[in-house]
Amino acid sequence: MGMRWLWLVLTLCSWPAFAEVRDPLSYFFMPKLGDFKAELDTAKQEGKVGVLLMFELEDCPWCHRMKATILNQSDVQDWYRQHFSIFNVDAKGDTAMVDFAGKQTTEKAFAAEQRVRATPVFIFYDLSGKAAYRYTGATQSKEDFLLLGHYVAEGAYKSQAFNVYKAQAGKQ
Repeated sequence: MGMRWLWLVLTLCSWPAFAEVRDPLSYFFMPKLGDFKAELDTAKQEGKVGVLLMFELEDCPWCHRMKATILNQSDVQDWYRQHFSIFNVDAKGDTAMVDFAGKQTTEKAFAAEQRVRATPVFIFYDLSGKAAYRYTGATQSKEDFLLLGHYVAEGAYKSQAFNVYKAQAGKQ
């Protein structure tokens, strides 16, 4: 019995209790080229599921909360970067960009076209540049945000609502 307890204690002590905290601007979001049509090609070449855009505002408390508590977690960053190309978009920004269809626009005009009214808004785009799933607001936890990613990556959004998917995941 003593060896089992020793093994359990050593295992638990060597297991990281928390994910490493890293800057989301460097480790979650990818540097923008300003051309989302080109980013789609890169995502395809890298075997990603799609592109994730976070529409945000500088003074948005929920955006800051997401960055400070969820998007800064290394396990969230690593999982999302493995499956999606990820970029932030200033919903009021005047920065020039190219949308998924190849049209010249600005971040602000693109956000308006995507009907972004409150922030944060996370829109997952498939590899053809079509919006696949939209989530408005901050998630409750990093587990919820990871679950949201799995929901989209697995294609579950095509057949069921996120709350149903989440409830089923909680029963497993």
